[in-house]
Amino acid sequence: MRGVCRIALRRLAKRYQHLSEEIAAADAELRALITHTAPGLLALPGVGTETAGQLLVTAGDNPDRLVSEASFAHLCTAAPVPASPGLTDRRRLNRGGDRQANRAPHTIVLDRMRHDPRTRDYVARRTLEGLKTKDIFRCLKRFIAPEVHRNLTSAPSTSPAT
Repeated sequence: MRGVCRIALRRLAKRYQHLSEEIAAADAELRALITHTAPGLLALPGVGTETAGQLLVTAGDNPDRLVSEASFAHLCTAAPVPASPGLTDRRRLNRGGDRQANRAPHTIVLDRMRHDPRTRDYVARRTLEGLKTKDIFRCLKRFIAPEVHRNLTSAPSTSPAT
């Protein structure tokens, strides 16, 4: 019985190694394409290969909708929408955009909250002001939208070399 388990584990380990190498190769190719298409995008804090790829797919699918950073924020569901019925002034995130495009700013915010001291200071300050975590996320997503839009629209329009 031990021999069978060893064989199965050895096969799984080899498969894991092969798939890890394949993922690393695909990431390297994707990184080269992203660097050619939008050179400044990967330089932004919190933006990795998968996130940048999703942002480029979103921008490529909707080039006519990216006329301003506000339209980009709306597309990525990072634009605030009034959600207050009366005298209170409250906002929520728009739920009507591209959900996959929303995942990219969310990932950027999570990474910046973990690793960027300025973002951690901002979160601490806004928490002391009484904002909830989801409201802080909304503010940070909206703050990220102009940076990303600037890097997407200043990208070269030529097709990448294969």
